[in-house]
Amino acid sequence: MKSNPHPANRRSSAVARTAAHSLLLAGLAVCLVFPHAAAAQGRCGAGVDLVVQALERMTPSSPTSQLEDANQLLKRAAELCAELGDAWYYRSLVERKLGHAQLADFALRQAQKFPSEANTDHENPFVLASPRLVAGRRSVDGAAAAGTAPAHPPERFALIVGIGNFADKNIEPLHYTAADAQSFQAALVDPKVGHFKPENVHSLLNDQATTKNIKVQLNWLARSAGPDDLVVVYVATHGSSRDVDTVGVNYIITHDTEIGAGENPDPDTLYATALPMVEISNAIATRVQARRAAIFLDTCYSGNAAKPNAANARMIAPGIANAAPSPQTLSHITQGAGRIIFAASGTEEESLESDILKHGLFTYYLVEGLKQAGANAPLSQIFDYTQKHVSERAASEFRQYHLQQNPVLGRSDDATDFSLALQQTASGAFPPAVPHVLRPYDFARTGTAQ
Repeated sequence: MKSNPHPANRRSSAVARTAAHSLLLAGLAVCLVFPHAAAAQGRCGAGVDLVVQALERMTPSSPTSQLEDANQLLKRAAELCAELGDAWYYRSLVERKLGHAQLADFALRQAQKFPSEANTDHENPFVLASPRLVAGRRSVDGAAAAGTAPAHPPERFALIVGIGNFADKNIEPLHYTAADAQSFQAALVDPKVGHFKPENVHSLLNDQATTKNIKVQLNWLARSAGPDDLVVVYVATHGSSRDVDTVGVNYIITHDTEIGAGENPDPDTLYATALPMVEISNAIATRVQARRAAIFLDTCYSGNAAKPNAANARMIAPGIANAAPSPQTLSHITQGAGRIIFAASGTEEESLESDILKHGLFTYYLVEGLKQAGANAPLSQIFDYTQKHVSERAASEFRQYHLQQNPVLGRSDDATDFSLALQQTASGAFPPAVPHVLRPYDFARTGTAQ
C-alpha cells in the first residue's frame, strides 16, 4: 500500500495556534451536567476543569506554594459551582495538608452534602500506594529487600486500550491504534516473549473503550495487583490538552467522548465525556500497590488533513488540538516507587504511523524490542532500542517532510529499572541471562519509503 506521510498518519503533540483554537483554550472545561440553565452548566463545567488543574498540583512531594495554588483553584471551583462535591472534598485534603484543620473539616462537611465520587472512593493523591521506604527495607525501584519473602507468588496484570474509531463522528478516526494494541497484547501473552497469563491481560478496543469501562479496568488493576506484582498499562488514542503551554492538563479521548458539531465544539460536553489523564496517573500512583508498574502512552494523534503542516494538521477535530503527555503528566505518573513510563513522542514532535509497517512507529519498535530481547530484558534496554529505531525510521520514511519522532522515558528516579519478567532476584537485579542481544533493525525486512 502507498505510504501516507501526510498528517492523516500523524499522532501530533504540538498545538495548532489558530485563532479559533486560541478561543477554545480560553474556555475548555470539564462539565458536570446538572438540570439547570445553560449558564449554571457552564459554571459547573469550568469548576470541574479547575478541579482537574488542582489535581495536577496535588502530589506527596508538592511544595507549599503548589498546594496553595491548588487550594485557590479548588476555592474558585466551589465558588463557580457550590454543588461540586469533588471540589469541596479535594479542598478538605489540601487544607489538612496545609495544617488548616478547621477549614479542612468545614470543606469535608460541604463535600458530604453533594455527590462526590472522590469522597465515596476515599481518593487521596497525597498517599502513594507504593512509596519508597528507607534503605534496607525496599530498594529505590520498589523491589523487596533481600531476605523478604513475598506474601504470595508474584503475578502480572495488564490493561491495554486501543481506540481507532469514535462514536462521535466529528472526531477524526485513527488508522492503526487497534492494531497496535492487539500487537502489544499478543507480545505480552506470547510464551516466547512476555508469557503473561491471558486471563491477566484485559483489552479494550474501539467501542469497548468507553470512559466508564477504562475506569472500571483501572479499578480492576488496583484490586488485583499486590505489592510484589507487576502492572502494565498501554493506551493508544487521541490525546488532548486544556492548555499545554501553561498547566499541561492532558485528557484521553475515549470511544464515547463527545465534542459537539461543527467548527465550534462544546468544551463542556468534551470534558464531561473525556478521561482526564490525572485520573489514570492517580490510579497508578495512589491505588496500584504493585512495586513495578510500566505505562506506555501513545496518546497524540492527528486527524486527517489535506497536506502536511495544514492549519488543522494537529487536530483531533476542528478547533481541538492534540497534545502528547506533558512533563507535568509524566512526573505525576512516576510518583512513588518502581514506576516507568514510555511516551511515544516529545511534546514538540509528531508521532507517526506507517502504511508500510501497518502500525505506529512507536508500538512497532516497542514490540520488536520485546520480541528480540524477551521479557527478562530491562525496560531501559527496550526503551533505548525503541527510541533509536523510531527516530531512524521517522527520519527515513518521512524525510521529505523533515519530521522527527523521539520517544520519551520517565521513571521514579534514575535508579528505577526492571523487566517485564515474572521473577527477579530479591535485590531487584535482573536474571543473568538475557535471551537475545538487541540487534540493529534491518529496514530491508519491510522496505524503506521512497
